[in-house]
Amino acid sequence: MPSAHRLDEYLQAARLGIDPDRVEIALDLTPGIAVAAAVVNTVDRDANGSISDAEARAFADDVLRAVALDVDGVPLRVALVDSAVPAIQTMRAGDGAVRIRATAALPRLAEGRHHLRFRNDYRPAIGVYLANALVPASDRIASAACASIKVQASLTASHDAPRSSFLVRRPEGRVLAPP
Repeated sequence: MPSAHRLDEYLQAARLGIDPDRVEIALDLTPGIAVAAAVVNTVDRDANGSISDAEARAFADDVLRAVALDVDGVPLRVALVDSAVPAIQTMRAGDGAVRIRATAALPRLAEGRHHLRFRNDYRPAIGVYLANALVPASDRIASAACASIKVQASLTASHDAPRSSFLVRRPEGRVLAPP
């Protein structure tokens, strides 16, 4: 299947799942053919033509160090859950996506509106970014004013506030009106 992104870009797509106690992050990083060699060199650190589990983990850790996540201005610690790296030949062809899953614990939040901010600063010279908040799985969380912009490094609700708003509901499910 032909690639759907430009050949000279590094597509970095993030999906955020917001739960009452955590944020789950899924990142897919797909290099275009013109930048694939540079990306492969970053992942295959010993340049032996294959990617070991240790190299895949080190790469995922590097990516996550460039990710910032906060709720109401309080930084959250993002922890790697797992990662999968395609074969080098697949990446060089511009078809393979590195998949990284991470999570961050949320502090106990009071009922009402809160703001989550996600920012990805990994490889900005060649990066093209997508970030989307998923529909919450819990009825205790309601999305309010989430936005998706085609080319972005952060999930934003407006140009003035680079945040995604969400509401925390009481466990009995009473819906709160946004302030």
